[in-house]
Amino acid sequence: MNANVIKKKIQTRQKRKLRIRSKIAGTAVKPRVTLFRSNRYLTAQAIDDTLSVTLAAIDGKKEGLSANIESATKMAATFATRLKEKGISAIVFDRNGYEYHGVVAAFGEALRSNEIKF
Repeated sequence: MNANVIKKKIQTRQKRKLRIRSKIAGTAVKPRVTLFRSNRYLTAQAIDDTLSVTLAAIDGKKEGLSANIESATKMAATFATRLKEKGISAIVFDRNGYEYHGVVAAFGEALRSNEIKF
C-alpha cells in the first residue's frame, strides 16, 4: 500500500473512534470495555470513566494468544470470568473505531455467550 493510503486509513479510524467515544461512557456499575487490536495481539480493558480507573484488563501477549478469531474467543471467555469476579455483568462495548466483524465481533459475541450484557 501507498503511504498516503495507510495514513488515510489511520485517520478515518481515528475519526470513527472519536465519534463513537463521544457517545458512550462507562460507570462503576456498567464499565466501558475497550478493545485494541494490532496485527499480532489483542488487549481489552474495563474502564470506569467517572473515576478514570481500569477495573479489569487482559493482554493477549501475556496470555500467549494471537489476534485471530479463536484466540479472541478464548480471551473473551477469560475476560468474562474476570469481570464476573469483580461483580460486573453489564458493560458498554467500545470497539475503538474498528469495524464490528472478524476478531472484534468474535470477542463481542464470546462476551455475550459468557453472560456479559451489552
